[in-house]
Amino acid sequence: MASGLLCQRLPLRGMRRFAAVSWRARGEETTGGPIQMISNHSNEDQEEGQNPDAVLPNLPGYTVPYNPSAYCRTHRSQVVTTRRPSAADEDEPPEVKPLALGSKQQQLQQQQTRNTYTVSCSRRLSNAKNTLLDLAFGKAGENKQGAAGVKAGGFSGTEDREALYDSKEDPRAFQKLREEYRALCHSLSELPKPISTEEGFLVLHKVNVLKGTLSPQSISEFFEKLGQLPTEQQVLVKSDTRFAMLCRYAVENLRLFTSPQLINILRAFVRLGIPPTHSMLNVFNSELCRRVWDLDSTQVLLVGDLWRCLGRAVPQYLDLAYNRLGLRCRELTLPQLVQLVYLIGEGRRAPQELMQNLEVLILRFLDQTTPEELGALCLGFFKSKSALSEQAMRRIGDRAEAMLEDMSNYAVVNVLKMLRYSHVDHVGFLRRLGEVVPGRAPSMGAQGLMHIALACSSLHYLDERIFEAIAAEVPVKVAHCRSKDTAKLLWAFSSLSYQPSNAESFFSSLTQQLRVKGAEFERYPEHLLTGLLALAFAGRFPHDLINLALSPGFVKLAAESTQLELKKDLFTLDGTVELELPGYAGPRLPEEICTEVTEMLWGFASQDVCQKAEVREAETLLQSMLGGPQYVKNHMILPHMRSSDLEIHLDSAGRALPFNTQSVAAMDPGTQREQRIRKWEMKHAGVPLTDDLVSQLLNAKSSRSTPEPAADESGGGGPRTLDSASPTAGEIRKEFFSGVVLTEGLLDAMTGSSSSIPHLSPPAEPLSPLPGVRRLAVQVSNRNQFCYGSRHLLGLHAMKRRQLSRAGYTVLELPFWEWFPLLRRTRSEKLAYLHCKLYGALD
Repeated sequence: MASGLLCQRLPLRGMRRFAAVSWRARGEETTGGPIQMISNHSNEDQEEGQNPDAVLPNLPGYTVPYNPSAYCRTHRSQVVTTRRPSAADEDEPPEVKPLALGSKQQQLQQQQTRNTYTVSCSRRLSNAKNTLLDLAFGKAGENKQGAAGVKAGGFSGTEDREALYDSKEDPRAFQKLREEYRALCHSLSELPKPISTEEGFLVLHKVNVLKGTLSPQSISEFFEKLGQLPTEQQVLVKSDTRFAMLCRYAVENLRLFTSPQLINILRAFVRLGIPPTHSMLNVFNSELCRRVWDLDSTQVLLVGDLWRCLGRAVPQYLDLAYNRLGLRCRELTLPQLVQLVYLIGEGRRAPQELMQNLEVLILRFLDQTTPEELGALCLGFFKSKSALSEQAMRRIGDRAEAMLEDMSNYAVVNVLKMLRYSHVDHVGFLRRLGEVVPGRAPSMGAQGLMHIALACSSLHYLDERIFEAIAAEVPVKVAHCRSKDTAKLLWAFSSLSYQPSNAESFFSSLTQQLRVKGAEFERYPEHLLTGLLALAFAGRFPHDLINLALSPGFVKLAAESTQLELKKDLFTLDGTVELELPGYAGPRLPEEICTEVTEMLWGFASQDVCQKAEVREAETLLQSMLGGPQYVKNHMILPHMRSSDLEIHLDSAGRALPFNTQSVAAMDPGTQREQRIRKWEMKHAGVPLTDDLVSQLLNAKSSRSTPEPAADESGGGGPRTLDSASPTAGEIRKEFFSGVVLTEGLLDAMTGSSSSIPHLSPPAEPLSPLPGVRRLAVQVSNRNQFCYGSRHLLGLHAMKRRQLSRAGYTVLELPFWEWFPLLRRTRSEKLAYLHCKLYGALD
């Protein structure tokens, strides 16, 4: 009897609700939260979660209670817009950025977390599941899952706390170019046909009526229906306890859903803006991980995209998806390939074997890619730190060069990121870039400009058209720069040692922006050091920022950082301040850190830089020419500059002075014996004296006079001296038809070497420079110290030479375009070249 009565009441009660809703829609105005038509305060109404104490005055025909916890204080006519998300910061740790939520909607969700309530339900829903679902959006669950999501390295979690910048690009633009993407991803721009608020609450009423008899099909349809609600009404629905009940029934029937139904529910979660940290999503993630091998490739990619839109970190699902797709990756279509690489980039990691297989697919489909797809492929590999082969990058550069006019700014930047990461200098693409950037720069955001400048500087490519266009825009858009953008813009220009035409406004605006972003340095201390070193390259030294960087608190922060480079940067900055700011009275780096970094840098330099073939050859020949290792020292003259030089001391007469006591003391008897044997072989064997060698020596000696050397007693007639009265090369040829033997005595006479004078015994301690002593710093340069295709010195090396001069050294360069070809020539030619360079520097 009771059951029959219940069957009669439910339809009647539902009709009363529907009639009241219809009457409400005809124009009657009430105040309050979500409208729920009910009878007088029955027990069933209390079961629905309504507050019986909060009832408005009765109006004819119905009463309207409201739930204060669900009441949204924004006006009903206000619309919460969904903003388009900006791309994740590729150079920072992964961050969670829900794609479908606006800032106002997120504030409303945060407000919900404070409104906890309980859920009455049928007895067969266990308390354990209530706890698992955390349907009241408990804060403890958020914090725990949020931390786990960041550590997991999957899709990112919390909103970036840095200031917003003017990113105008859509990272998912490639998904709008082909129809095939509709089945592979969720479109954030295509919204479903909206339903009214009354329809939404009618769905919730059905949930309350049907309760445990809800079928999986009904649950799926109800979620889809609720996902069609306008954005501002979704917050009201999600705060209703009947929506929580629907979520619980979905979890209880999880295994009964078909895969399409499960995907549709996940899509509804995206549209409803379910928080990525909601514990209910744990259960859905586990079920989808269990089913990943039963899904087809399209469904696997769609689920991954839905997790991305939710902003949920799902590393386990991604790993399974990569394994599933990797087995048949050669069967992927072009849209599937691009979508997979996009998801890999957002997940920030992927198996190396999979990426190698995907590279083969990229080359296969390369000629069919659109400009935006090409940019998405490059960005995915860049974000996941997966390298492409040089051959692949060359072909990608060719394709990008051909499509450059049709590429968006975002796609251009992504190709440049991958060229920078792969260290491939595609000259054709870079030259075409110089043609299009001046016209595009005004429409680009600050971050895009930074990435273009940074890519060019990383490739050591200096095109004044590009850098002038960027420099003109920076003072206007500097307010949109984060600390990262500011530091890297400074680094890009200064590392190329380029001063734009508006240098004063360019550098001053960026320096001021560093001050504005000072609060970010506690989280990103490397940005301050990068900016200050870049300014030092350009000869600019803001004392207030230097004081901050060398302050005890900041030094401690940098020292505790896991990035070893921060100590090196502090050491470089401190050494630069010592040499270039002699009157500086601010804080300095502690001595123990200086000692630690110096030992670390020398340990690397002694095993790498000092052992390069071109450096070792110059060091050995200079030792032979000057008389031994005590006259040449290969070491870091300026330790904070992180590179070594060959130091030589000469007296006022141009004779070398012994000062390198360490090499003589460290030389074992066997090495000394080998050195004596080499000198004896050179003395008696000699090398041919060719026309080229004589011509070089004559040209060098004609500009200065050298002391007349003593005659070689063993030669019977002493060697000729090459002074202004020396015979020409033609006369020497007539006298010596096939050349003469160049003995050590003759070589000493021609070079004015100190090997003919008695060698001084090495002193116990290095000699301090005496008045009149000239200290030379011989630098063996290479291509990496100059801009691409030019002899324009890079900023770091220009600053080093400036500081060597300030320290009292004469810089003597052995440029790579002269020294490297000589490495394949005879020993005599190398010695003659070094002699000309060494003594020519004294004039």
